[in-house]
Formats: sequence, C-alpha cells, structure tokens
Amino acid sequence: MARVTESMLLELAGQVGAKLLARKETIAVAESCTGGYAAQILTALPGSSAWFDRGFVVYTNTAKQEILQVSEHILAVYGAVSQEAARAMAVGALARSHADRAFAITGIAGPDGGIPEKPVGTVFFAWVWRDGRYLGKTACFSGDRRAIRRQAVVYALQGCL
Repeated sequence: MARVTESMLLELAGQVGAKLLARKETIAVAESCTGGYAAQILTALPGSSAWFDRGFVVYTNTAKQEILQVSEHILAVYGAVSQEAARAMAVGALARSHADRAFAITGIAGPDGGIPEKPVGTVFFAWVWRDGRYLGKTACFSGDRRAIRRQAVVYALQGCL
C-alpha cells in the first residue's frame, strides 16, 4: 500500500460519510490496535454527527469484555487478535449503540507482539449491520507502527464503501 497521508484518510472518510448520509445510516466503531484513529478521522469532518454515532477504544482484553461483552471464551481460545474477536467487537459495538452498522479493528501494530502465525502487521476486521449481515477480513500490512495503523484505518474505511 502506498504511503497513507492525512488528506487521503480524510477524503476516504468523506466518501464513507457521504454514503452513510445518502442511506440515512449511522455507524459505530470498535478499535483496538488503532486506538481510536478511525473514529478521529471520521469525526474530523464537519457534519459527521449526522452519521457517526460513537466509537469504542478497547485496547485490553478486560476492556473488550467489560465494554463490548467479548466473551472470555473467544479471547482464551482465539485470542484478542483474531477474526472471532473482531466479529464479537463489532457485534458488541452495534449492540451498545444506536448505529445501523459497525466495524471493528484488532491487530498487531508492532514493533513487538508478533508470532509466526500472526506476525506484526496482522490485522483483523469485521463489519456488521443491524439486518444481520457480516463481513470479516484479514490483512497483513508492512511498515512501522504508525504506517500499520494508518493502513488499517484505510482498509476499515474502504470496507464501508
């Protein structure tokens, strides 16, 4: 992925906002490795209150459990960095909001924490809708911590289009 700039992120967020506004939908986000960066980009736009409901930053397993009701079983069996955890986070964000859809991001931004099965740069994504639709994807990004986090936000926002 090419170097991600702030203007690229804002342009993409504007596209997401326009789509949500046209559909009269709102969105909630649940973030771990991006630490609220997706919510910050989405809410940097004037008028975002018309389509952005809320964001949850759940960095620890305890936060995932307490705030989004991610089950201890999912965290113990699959880990916080897994498709199962991403889905549970997105479902939890949707359940604890008034949004029509939600997405979640969980991964390993580095520089440490990677394992052979999940190297640094591995990020899991989930998108869920009130009507029960679900989409889950996994990506592996390269670069330093900042680059990985930016690429993860781009990927999550592209999944909203």
